[in-house]
Amino acid sequence: MRFMLLMIPHGYETAAPGTIPDDVEAVSAMMAYNESLQKAGVLVSCDGLHPPSMGARVSFKNRKPKVVDGPFAEAKEVLGGFWIIDVPSRAAAIEWASRCPGGDNEVIEVRQIQEMEDFPADVQAVAGEFTSMQTVKKAGA
Repeated sequence: MRFMLLMIPHGYETAAPGTIPDDVEAVSAMMAYNESLQKAGVLVSCDGLHPPSMGARVSFKNRKPKVVDGPFAEAKEVLGGFWIIDVPSRAAAIEWASRCPGGDNEVIEVRQIQEMEDFPADVQAVAGEFTSMQTVKKAGA
């Protein structure tokens, strides 16, 4: 079962463009955590995200795209980064999230990733032609 662990750092919603972690001790602890995920063989992917002030949101009212550049005044919680892990259960995903050396202002949301077999047969038939899209490869790989 694949899970996405979503890091929600409170206060990041108002971070200035170019803000990056600069607490060497906290970054070192996070890298040790990432290494433990990797050594356990459960880490699929992980990355940090630039602040919303450098992002954009695309909405689709009446199926027409509308782009709004960040920051987003109405945002109360934003993502600061993520991990994708492959573990046997929700409980195992929560256990791994609990081991993260997060700070007082950080929360991790644990969400299971939908697998093709989760869908009804008719949906699988339509989406089945596109299973290669579920395995993302880096450019040039």
